[in-house]
Amino acid sequence: MRMLVPPEMHATQSKMIYQMNKYCTDRVQTRKSTIHKTIMEVCRVVQDVLKEVEVQEPRFISSLNDYNGRYDGLEVISPTEFEIIIYLNQMGVLNFVDDGTLPGCAVLKLSDGRKRSMSLWVEFITASGYLSARKIRSRFQTLVAQACDKCAYRDCVKMIADTTEVKLRIRERLVVQITPAFKCAGLWPRSAAHWPLPQIPWPHPNIVAEVKTEGFDMLSKECIALQGKNSAMEGDAWVLSFVEAENKLLQGSFRKRCLSILKTLRDRHLDLPGNPVTSYVMKTLLLYECEKHPREIEWDESCLGDRINGIFLQLISCLQCRRCPHYFLPNMDLFKGKSPGALENASKQVWRLTRIMLTNSRCLEEL
Repeated sequence: MRMLVPPEMHATQSKMIYQMNKYCTDRVQTRKSTIHKTIMEVCRVVQDVLKEVEVQEPRFISSLNDYNGRYDGLEVISPTEFEIIIYLNQMGVLNFVDDGTLPGCAVLKLSDGRKRSMSLWVEFITASGYLSARKIRSRFQTLVAQACDKCAYRDCVKMIADTTEVKLRIRERLVVQITPAFKCAGLWPRSAAHWPLPQIPWPHPNIVAEVKTEGFDMLSKECIALQGKNSAMEGDAWVLSFVEAENKLLQGSFRKRCLSILKTLRDRHLDLPGNPVTSYVMKTLLLYECEKHPREIEWDESCLGDRINGIFLQLISCLQCRRCPHYFLPNMDLFKGKSPGALENASKQVWRLTRIMLTNSRCLEEL
């Protein structure tokens, strides 16, 4: 038996679906193909730089490989800013320790002091037995700086000074950060042990098992959450990253399309001073929305408009409370280090955008 739905509701829904599809063809696809071209350009330069690095120091082997136009470890921060993860080899004799003292971070400690010489990274291990993220990054930074001067693209690539991060500026308009990292497969950090929440039927247990087996990454980068906390420890600590896990959770149904639309709206309307609303914030709120709407039917094409509005309302709430908890590590605030003024301004902009989306059924034509 069919539920009786008023015909005008059907009409509104099909109008919305039409609008969404049109937005995806016109705006989302354009953004994707522009970014794809930029990625090819960035990766050509970075691969050349990393080839030089590897000649100097074979332990830094480039893991930046092209799989039919997709690059493993490449994240788009914005249309002109990228991060490339370089996966280092052999954790072997190191133990993963996250006891909660460093929010969003963990340390790698020698399992046994006598095994120091067995580590591939022996000279980066501190007196107390920690593999120092900062020491590895500092060495990598020196090598990348030298490689920039030698590589084929030396005329158009410059190292960005005044940061401990390894950042390059390409052709004056693109920024790419290269981050050394370890993959931690088959492990799951204690700080994310609460996930998934028992009372929420999403994601499916099979997906949860896959995500936990896949594990997470440990990145060598500045951690905003730690600044000024405990400087000695801060330099040794590695930042936890769950990008692969997040991508796996968003596979299937229209969740991925929803993310593409959110990123496009963000790039077009919310690229604001101080960058409080990153693509990553959008992705995080989408994951929370998946928990609020766990059923597949709620991610049907006809519901996308509602989901996007829900995410924008949640974003306004986060900006007003000045807090956006990381999806897997809720003790970590994604707005940490952002100025109250930037968050205030962003909340006004997001509200303006949301009001248009809630009141104008043809809004996507203009946005």
